[in-house]
Amino acid sequence: MRIFTFVFLTFSLLSVLSSCSYKQDQLLFQQKQGFDSISNTTPTPTVRYHIQPQDILQIRNLQNISYIIGDAPAATSASGGSAGNSLQGQDFQVEEDGSVALPVIGRVQVEGLTRQEAANKIEEMYKKSLLKDPIIELKIVNLKITILGEIKSPGNYLLVKDKTTLIELIGQAGGLTDKANERNVEIIRGDPAHPIVKRIDLSNIRSLSDPAGILQNGDIIYIAENKRAIQTDKITTFSTIIQPALIVLNTILIIFTLARH
Repeated sequence: MRIFTFVFLTFSLLSVLSSCSYKQDQLLFQQKQGFDSISNTTPTPTVRYHIQPQDILQIRNLQNISYIIGDAPAATSASGGSAGNSLQGQDFQVEEDGSVALPVIGRVQVEGLTRQEAANKIEEMYKKSLLKDPIIELKIVNLKITILGEIKSPGNYLLVKDKTTLIELIGQAGGLTDKANERNVEIIRGDPAHPIVKRIDLSNIRSLSDPAGILQNGDIIYIAENKRAIQTDKITTFSTIIQPALIVLNTILIIFTLARH
């Protein structure tokens, strides 16, 4: 009888422990001395994106269209609008030869240029042929990154501005889940055949100024579970397996006890 009682109590204790939940108290941006938040001690330079074929450029003329030079022809776009209006936030694709076809000025080679360099080049060309003191705004609207793991809204996100940081993206994705390991956030970037992995510790205040946290096109961000969450998952799995056996054992113990009386 004592053996059955001991076994019953043991399994009951395991069941109670396995059903216990926890709340992970995440500590972000703490002051830590002498700690490098990047696993690779090699400095990470800030990389500016260079335009490539198949990129989508959104080009907008911020200058008033009344500043057309003299009697310059008001060329029309395919949509029937004027050249000035055609530059109000239109999208243009970079062709395989690295050029983009723009109203009035024709094809402009932009491959290999940064966003600002391309904007300056297009601005100068419009200034020579059509507009007085044009102000050209250029955005690359197809750049994106992917965030996976313990984040509230995983998925693909567009890089809508230069120097978007990891912290900004996590905020845009709704923040970390309770299971997230904030001490080990991985950024996978570069050639898929030879990727580079950067690890950032978000519990360290230095992560805010970490150059590796400035996102680049094609980055994959992975946020793993913390150790406590992994252990809880294992216990839960064990409980799922053992609970049916516990029910059977409990039933046998009750029948045996009743039979003794």
